[in-house]
Amino acid sequence: MATGFRWMVRLTATVIVLCCVVVAVVYYLASRSLPDYNKSLRVDGISGEVEIVRDHSNVPHIFGDADPDVFFGLGYAHAQDRLWQMMTMRRTVQGRLSEMFGPRTVNIDKLLRRLDLYPLAVRSVEAQDAHVTAALTSYAAGVNARIAEINQDSLGRGAPEFFLFDNPIPPWRPADSVAILKLMSLQLSGHLSAEVLRARASLLLPDENRLSDILPDVPGTGVAALPDYASLVPDVPRYAKAAPRSKDPLNPARRHAFAGASNGWAAAPNRSASGGTLLANDPHLQFTAPSTWYLARLEMAAGGVIGATIPGIPAILTGRSDRLGWGVTSSYLDDQDLRIEELNPENPEEYRTPDGFKRFETRKSIIHIKDEQPITMTLRWTDNGPVLPGTHYDLATITPPGHVTSLSWTALSPRDTSMTAAINLMNAGSVAEAIEASEDFIAPSQNLTLADKDTVALIMVGAMPRRDAAHQSKGRLPTLGWRAENRWNGRMPFSANPRFVSPAGGIVGNTNNKLIERPFPNHVSYEWGDSQRIQRWERLMQGREVHTRDSFIEAQLDTVSTTARTLLPLIGADLWYTTEAAPEGTPERRRQRALELLAGWNGEMNEHLPEPLIYAAWVRALQERLIRDDLGPLADEFDHVEPLFIERVFRDVDGAAAWCDIIRSAAVETCADLSRLALDDALVWLAENFGTALESLRWGDAHEATHDHPVLGEVAVLNYFVNIRQSTSGGDNTLMRGLTSGTDPDPFHNVHGAGFRGVYDFADPDSSVFVISTGQSGHFLSRHYDDLGQLWRRGEYIPMSLDTDLARAAAVGITVLRPE
Repeated sequence: MATGFRWMVRLTATVIVLCCVVVAVVYYLASRSLPDYNKSLRVDGISGEVEIVRDHSNVPHIFGDADPDVFFGLGYAHAQDRLWQMMTMRRTVQGRLSEMFGPRTVNIDKLLRRLDLYPLAVRSVEAQDAHVTAALTSYAAGVNARIAEINQDSLGRGAPEFFLFDNPIPPWRPADSVAILKLMSLQLSGHLSAEVLRARASLLLPDENRLSDILPDVPGTGVAALPDYASLVPDVPRYAKAAPRSKDPLNPARRHAFAGASNGWAAAPNRSASGGTLLANDPHLQFTAPSTWYLARLEMAAGGVIGATIPGIPAILTGRSDRLGWGVTSSYLDDQDLRIEELNPENPEEYRTPDGFKRFETRKSIIHIKDEQPITMTLRWTDNGPVLPGTHYDLATITPPGHVTSLSWTALSPRDTSMTAAINLMNAGSVAEAIEASEDFIAPSQNLTLADKDTVALIMVGAMPRRDAAHQSKGRLPTLGWRAENRWNGRMPFSANPRFVSPAGGIVGNTNNKLIERPFPNHVSYEWGDSQRIQRWERLMQGREVHTRDSFIEAQLDTVSTTARTLLPLIGADLWYTTEAAPEGTPERRRQRALELLAGWNGEMNEHLPEPLIYAAWVRALQERLIRDDLGPLADEFDHVEPLFIERVFRDVDGAAAWCDIIRSAAVETCADLSRLALDDALVWLAENFGTALESLRWGDAHEATHDHPVLGEVAVLNYFVNIRQSTSGGDNTLMRGLTSGTDPDPFHNVHGAGFRGVYDFADPDSSVFVISTGQSGHFLSRHYDDLGQLWRRGEYIPMSLDTDLARAAAVGITVLRPE
């Protein structure tokens, strides 16, 4: 017995020692890639000394004798902190993820190969201005200097992830930066998926009013009636089943709800308490760890600029100089059109055009797959754009036999000068100069909010397609590609882009709301990203005669839901205080208590309150009951509550109350019946997931911000180290927007929101502030991996100063690069 015990002790001790050794080795290898910010280095590619001063929050302040050297420093800093992120984005846009991740990403690679974004980026490099080409070349040299240093000094391959995925790291090229900007265009584009959804709904809902209910137009001047999809494209199956939706975080193709959002506004001196202009911006993207955004300051020949970059792109995309501030919001410009192309029945290599059948432009493409045989694809292009197979975007559900679908999209330009516009914007010294520089933007289209010392403006930038006035669907549904009236005729002149300069009221802003009402084809869009936040923003802006930096911060962090304030009186109208007292513990008593809590709630989506969770669960269950009976499986596509739909139903606009009657039941249900049943559904769901004590519920427990690592985030044990989870306030329709996932098992997880926030005050520019939602570093062992995330969660910021002495005062490191 004693001998057995001794051996058991020895064996246990051996296992413990081995585990400690393994952990020590793993930590040593992973920590080798932690960058040293305090050093001097000799490198090729610069003409003079470059200094990178990292302030207390690890924001690099980059100084050089010439602009190309400054861009070199930015490339080096990006590669120090975000090399894995940059290489993953490059592989994504190249359609080469499967070389690292195997079959998991084959469909993503197929889509990116068919869109051909990377070859188009290579061709677009030649279209840039000479000084922009020089900036791209210097930036690439800076990235490559860091890669060379990693290889030479055995610095852990540059990031821990590269030990798990040991593919070679090719040098960075200027085209890679242009390609990542095109990748952002894909992530921010949702009109393709919106057209497919409208077509599918049109096939199921023969009543035009019911289609207007579930896919409502933003209030304003009415839109002319459209033909139903079946009349445009005959022989389409009405009840085609869609393929399961990809939830891979590496997939850059977003549904309309996740295709980008943002807030941006500015106040002129006459609306500012300090007498200087003010600007606030918080662009919204899918949450990841690390954040998409990376803060930086560049000391250019024209002066310092500071703000948010995207690793891989050598530009401050939202930020300020001493003279000018700029912010971006998704414009929702309709820059995509789907075409149904008829195949030649005698030769499937040809498609119909207005002049007869024509051969597809084709090219072979090979996808290499880790541990699998490669796949050879045939890429096909029409005059309208690339051909996409039915396996992408549910296109099979709307494509009749003997046809294929092609895509027209402004981002498919081989002479995309958006990079030139982005870099020139940093050198602009006034609103007028910024507007002039922005003419070169092609895609992604954005609303640019601008403020200089005296003027504020908002202008939509990006190429606006020129459509024929006789276009069959006005761009809202897929149309026949061989009909001349459905084809694009180039682009509209830049002067046609909506702009608002020095408005009489002194304030400009956008929350992705309907920007302008103009007749087709000058309409900009029929699909907008917001009809709710704008109402709260208008109230906050007009509630003060003058604003301050702090009032702009207060608005940016506002969590009051106008939607809740509008919908609760409607859906609860027949339920408030209309029943007799019920015994404790009964469903009736729980319903009464829930209604009592909601009756005293002001609509604030505060993470510490139970009411936001009760409200969110109720309206989600209500929409599910309203649409499931009519839409069947298509109801799965409507996984976010559409406030305008609920409002139309309960106000019975154009007979919308018909949704309340369950077709398959004998009884005739009322909207009050469905509202009561939905509340009971919600309370059952809450009890199963969060407990029965309603007063103890917390919205933040369900509305957790999920900054997850897109590759390692689902790997057991590792996910504990790489994922960043935070309890958050806000919701789908608050100014501090936290878009929920909409899907089980965690439908209220906060997955999409403001990864960057900035507020700029030009009365005292160095009092400006900004923050990102994680940290600057992409290395999970770094203290800067998540340090800014805690500030972000609490609604706090860090200084956004161009004061060099302030940056040096608490610097975490200074890197000096000297020419060889």
